[in-house]
Amino acid sequence: MAVSFLTHELSELCLGKPPLKSISTSATVVEAIEVLRSSDESFENLLSPSSALKASIVNVLPKVHGLVVHLEPSSSLLEAIDLILQGAQNIVVPILQTKRSGISRRKQLLKSSTINSHNGAEFCWLTQEDVIRFLLGSIGLFTPLPACSIDSLDIISSDVLAIDYYSPASSAVEAISKSLAQQTSVAVVDSDGEFVGEISPFTLACCDETVAAAITTLSAGDLMAYIDCGGPPEDLVRLVKARLNEKNLEKLLQEFTILTSLTGDVSASSSSSSDEESPSRTSTRSGKYARSSSYSARFVRKAEAIVCHPKSSLIAVMIQAIAHRVNYLWVIEDDCSLVGIVTFSNILNVFREHLETI
Repeated sequence: MAVSFLTHELSELCLGKPPLKSISTSATVVEAIEVLRSSDESFENLLSPSSALKASIVNVLPKVHGLVVHLEPSSSLLEAIDLILQGAQNIVVPILQTKRSGISRRKQLLKSSTINSHNGAEFCWLTQEDVIRFLLGSIGLFTPLPACSIDSLDIISSDVLAIDYYSPASSAVEAISKSLAQQTSVAVVDSDGEFVGEISPFTLACCDETVAAAITTLSAGDLMAYIDCGGPPEDLVRLVKARLNEKNLEKLLQEFTILTSLTGDVSASSSSSSDEESPSRTSTRSGKYARSSSYSARFVRKAEAIVCHPKSSLIAVMIQAIAHRVNYLWVIEDDCSLVGIVTFSNILNVFREHLETI
């Protein structure tokens, strides 16, 4: 029965989760970047003044209280769901050392001295997706809820962040910032209210510094094309240069020209290489622009929006979101008109209410 979920502990969700990398609050931004570079997925592509890199990491931490919360491994799944519904995006849970009794004492001591350890303890990171995956693993216990349409469950939110296709991309900056905090994206719609696509802060995070010039000069629709498919079209690159010149943004134009020329060199090298070579292989560069490319060389996120229909079942939406590694789906009608958005938070609220009835 679904009531059995009331007894589940967070330690069950932590199995197999890698330990978090930690860094002191007294560390600088540049030290944090080095930690990110050593991780499996790297999104940082910075071209910033040295003074900014020397600033304390505290200056770039989120100011919103409650986005990250700490819970004990013995805490219940229900506690975690309640905190997520109150606004928490990530839950930090200590990794039980008793689970590693087979590891030698020497290896444990070596492990505790690494960057993955904080005061000798290791922690893992649980997200909304982790909780949704856990629920999906025993979805049959919640029958008939999974088969209900998201429309009938009333979990489609009409309160969406949106921008017109032809509006300046720069006018979406505030909405993009809000969408990052909400773990969603900004919808791009035409004059008839039809859904065209999205501007995702997670896609933007994979872009290099040239995207700043693109946001400054392009429309929302053109920006979608600029950040899509691993690299900007050449005609949009020329358009950005022309508009930077019109705006007399000489310094930004100079930086943009240098960066896009380096990107072009990498693209030409990739196209002439063997198809059997790894797609992540890039040419080695040194100096100020060494890490510049249209997208991060280690991670490419296509800007295509993930959509569903109001009559889509709850389980179909859950599977679709997990398969595409997103926390939300846009809901559109058959004529592509935008209905709203359904998020993991909306879905968790349905399960929470269901548990209250049993």
